[in-house]
Amino acid sequence: MEFADVAALAGLVLAFALVSRRIETTVVTGPMLFVGVGILLGPSGADLFEVGMDQGTVRVLAEATLVLLLFTDAIRIDLRRLRDQIDLPARLLGIGLPLTVVAGALLAVVILPGMGIWEAALVAAILSPTDAALGQAVVSNKKVPARIRQALNVESGLNDGIMLPVITLLLAAAAVDVDLETPRFWAEFAASQIGFGVLVGVAVGYGGGWLIDRFSTRGWIDGAFRQLATLAVGVGAFAAAESVGGNGFVAAFVAGLAFGAAAREHCDGVYDFAEDEGQLLALLTFLFFGAALAGPALDQLTWRIALYALASLTIVRMVPVALSLVRSGLHPVTVAYVGWFGPRGLASIVFGLFILEEAELPMGDDLFLVVTWTVLASVFLHGLTSVWLSDRYANWFSHREADAMPEAASVDEMPTR
Repeated sequence: MEFADVAALAGLVLAFALVSRRIETTVVTGPMLFVGVGILLGPSGADLFEVGMDQGTVRVLAEATLVLLLFTDAIRIDLRRLRDQIDLPARLLGIGLPLTVVAGALLAVVILPGMGIWEAALVAAILSPTDAALGQAVVSNKKVPARIRQALNVESGLNDGIMLPVITLLLAAAAVDVDLETPRFWAEFAASQIGFGVLVGVAVGYGGGWLIDRFSTRGWIDGAFRQLATLAVGVGAFAAAESVGGNGFVAAFVAGLAFGAAAREHCDGVYDFAEDEGQLLALLTFLFFGAALAGPALDQLTWRIALYALASLTIVRMVPVALSLVRSGLHPVTVAYVGWFGPRGLASIVFGLFILEEAELPMGDDLFLVVTWTVLASVFLHGLTSVWLSDRYANWFSHREADAMPEAASVDEMPTR
């Protein structure tokens, strides 16, 4: 990337910042804008700046963004507070998420011919994590019941970390066409990738949190460096796990949970700092996604890919969510609201890149096209509907007898991204 390209990127960020508050009240979101600009100005459009997969820019930026967001998402989920309000998140993660993967895999086998069961399960798993930041109004609109906002917020914060081990195993299985009767492979691979990732994450996260807590209590750490030290724990966990053959993303996520357990009172100062850094990296990732991935995919859309992408955002998400919320007492309107807002974003982009660079799959290019088009559709569909539908839902709820509805149950809210 040339200096002129860097200057252009800086100008885009500045221009967006100048009107960011006004944009928040419209149907336009930051990811929508940056993906659109990336398509228009990238190699498939005006070709004003050059960025491609061969340069590795998208991969490096997306990985850095995901490490930061995994770590900070895990930090902001206080597991001790969550115990008292676990019902809805547990339903969405424990029932809805597995059913989403199963439904997505079965649909992929039917719609995408020639796809093996491992590849179908892989693409379904990649597209299962949600990204609440794509429809920020859904979790930030104070008129929406806090319990519903909290459920979507916690689901988005935990599902990408939960799916990491699953995707890691499925990627390996699809790459080597593993037989179901090879438990030794699963045991060895899980022990190295997932086992080392978890162990390193716990050790680095808890150890780093304990040190920061002790030295902060003694007054030895300046406020700004306490924030930097906390982020260094997440990055250190990722790098340490990768160096010993573990999964760095698993380590970063587990490190965030362990850090929160060791130094919960020091987490608040990290949110604002990490939010600023994460927002910038996320917007740049969406810009490069539009330029290097979405732009070239525009002329490769088939009816099968379009059908699967739309189904992934609708029935594959909404039916499992509805099943997971049976007997929860929630009104059908609320269930539909929760089911629709399952946007696919950064995690799916990064996991999709694994297909291209870490495995030689027979249908790797087709799988990546499915992921690209699903994320692209989600950015615009969920972005366009987030403000409007959250207002409509809030207005509907305000005219109900709220005290008698489980949606109105009070919860101790956690920070949103």
